[in-house]
Amino acid sequence: MTQEQLKFNPNPLVAFLEKPMAEFTKADILKVIEEFQIEMINFRYLADDGKLHTLNFVIQSLSHADEVLTSGERVDGSSLFPYIEAGNSDLYVIPRFRTAFLDPFTEVPTLDLLCSFYNKDGEPFEMAPEYTLQKAGRAFREATGGMEFEVMGELEYYAIAPRQDDYMPEDQHGYHVSMPYCKFEEFRTEAMRMIAAAGGEIKYGHSEVGNFTMGDMMYEQNEIEFLPTRLEDAADQLVIAKWMMRELGYKYGITITFAPKITVGKAGSGMHVHTRVSKDGKNMYVGDNGLSEVAMKTMAGILSLAGSLTAFGNTNPTSYFRLVPHQEAPTNICWGDRNRSAMVRVPLGWSKSAGNMMAHANPLEKNDKVDFTRKQTIELRTPDGSANIYLLLAGMTVAARHGFEMQDAVQYAKDRYVSVNIFEHEDVLAKLDVLPDSCAASADLLEKDRAVYEQDGIFSPCLIDGILKGLRAFNDRTLRADIGNDPEKTLELVERFLHCG
Repeated sequence: MTQEQLKFNPNPLVAFLEKPMAEFTKADILKVIEEFQIEMINFRYLADDGKLHTLNFVIQSLSHADEVLTSGERVDGSSLFPYIEAGNSDLYVIPRFRTAFLDPFTEVPTLDLLCSFYNKDGEPFEMAPEYTLQKAGRAFREATGGMEFEVMGELEYYAIAPRQDDYMPEDQHGYHVSMPYCKFEEFRTEAMRMIAAAGGEIKYGHSEVGNFTMGDMMYEQNEIEFLPTRLEDAADQLVIAKWMMRELGYKYGITITFAPKITVGKAGSGMHVHTRVSKDGKNMYVGDNGLSEVAMKTMAGILSLAGSLTAFGNTNPTSYFRLVPHQEAPTNICWGDRNRSAMVRVPLGWSKSAGNMMAHANPLEKNDKVDFTRKQTIELRTPDGSANIYLLLAGMTVAARHGFEMQDAVQYAKDRYVSVNIFEHEDVLAKLDVLPDSCAASADLLEKDRAVYEQDGIFSPCLIDGILKGLRAFNDRTLRADIGNDPEKTLELVERFLHCG
């Protein structure tokens, strides 16, 4: 970061310490506690349910704060992770200083930090979501000669509140509308400011397609999208963002839900994940004439494991009510350029034309030759808000690495390319493998592919067993067919999983 970037950074801790979050030390945190007169510290950590859990400390003195930051604390692992035996469940939680941020919701000055889990011997807890992701990232770097797998997430969500009848956009036509047609733009922009102040690197926010009224309530879909960044940081930012948005919604008196399905016939919410592979600051997805071999291999890995990836990214029965035709959600395993009917999409890239467009729109400007290749990403459109974000990104990183290990990976990807809307071409659709239609089917595919995820100790076998058990417990193998388009039964299911992930 430059001095200007540090000075004007939206995170007040970065601006005060004049260093990026990645370089925060314990000494820096103690300096923050003194400068900002911090009275409380919150430890936050992700459990098996994909949500942040919290441990509060009242700070007695700087030496007490030092002790808390150094030694962490004990927690009951069996209450956080169902696959741990209660008889041997003590875990340590230790804060990661690079995640520190000021809690925007408390009247008492409070500092929050995300934590990692350690076992009784002080070793990383093998089944912890954040450690699984860390292992996946390390293995990818080793397998690719130092390349970094970077990601960014799109958080789609619905705001639910009492109905208003003035300035309502047409049903299912809420894409990018402005106030007063967008009722919750103020909420969205306030959430974006809070997330940025906590270190979230946000690209933009906007209203989305989904909007409708049902009874005396209105439902409005919005989205906040992030910038590509380091794998572990991207996961931390998404987890913090979801917690903040729910907390802010609670303050506003509105319900915020990331649930994949909201009702019959209306757009569900995904959590699309864009990926980028970089080395020495260069986007390795961009070749001389389009997508590079690195991009094709990465896609091949993700396509080959697409079915089992749903075990991490689509984790409750309503996930599979979203993955149906004509709802801007994928159903088949394929990829395409700018093609929203495909499971993997290569979005529009700026390439060499950006300067031309800028100069055309602004005749007083010259045509600057700027390199925009960093903007090119590849998007996986399957995941949704039910995902445990760390495990989803770990699974995607394993899949990307798998693409570099596959024979004929580039051809594998080429064979799954589509250039048309697959839902309008039955001949194309018939040639493509289908995504699972239930948690039970997803579990079957994870069991088939588990050796790939367990390779090099990235996913613990006990963790995979726990995920399989959880998916199969829904007993939903025929649920989508049984319920069909019954609005009442679908609504009962949606309400059950309204606050998933």
